[in-house]
Amino acid sequence: MHFAYLLTFRDPRSATKISEDDHAGILEIVRSTPRLRRAHIHTPSTSKDFYIDDGPSPTLALQLDFATLSDLEATLTVNGHLQAMANGRWASLENCAVEQQAMVVRPFATPNPQFETDPSTLPCSYLVHYPGEAENFGEWINYYLSHHPQIMTRFDGIREIEIFTRVDWLDALPWTRVHYMQRNKLVFDSPEALTAANFSDVRHEMRKDFEAFPAFTGGNLHYAMRTLTLP
Repeated sequence: MHFAYLLTFRDPRSATKISEDDHAGILEIVRSTPRLRRAHIHTPSTSKDFYIDDGPSPTLALQLDFATLSDLEATLTVNGHLQAMANGRWASLENCAVEQQAMVVRPFATPNPQFETDPSTLPCSYLVHYPGEAENFGEWINYYLSHHPQIMTRFDGIREIEIFTRVDWLDALPWTRVHYMQRNKLVFDSPEALTAANFSDVRHEMRKDFEAFPAFTGGNLHYAMRTLTLP
């Protein structure tokens, strides 16, 4: 396990695209982040799901991984490295609502983690959010972690699975703090591979297991994103 700082930019009015200049500027800040373990920069993609359609994907989502919570928090202080991102003038993101959250990352092994993408393309991640509350969180998270990822591993072409769970964290950044009870990330070679998975028998198994979850509120949200990973 390790820790992730998750930052999401979403235009509440419509689907928007980050400009090349803004993307390059944010990428430069991310690359120079102290003690960064790995980073994922997500930009919108499209795919289809047999069961749901949650609308356009966010304009930009960042996952910055750190070995410890203290390493993560050090970047978010008054004088922390990510103040440069908060103070930047990102014209293509100026209408976006921005949410932040720190979480524990729980990776699950997949049968074949080797990507088979063309060098000119990026893998596709399915970002899933559970923004609500469980009636009994201990019961809910124990059930989820011992059932749902095990089904995910049976998706054809699944390369990575990460489950994110809550922690308390310190920051001095201006963005809205959210406390989603859980997030997931499933990574495939392409949007087409993700769509194929979402119309497979395994997707129906996932739905059946979802219907057996302990009681919770808030539903869930699913977004397809192209993912640039910085090792």
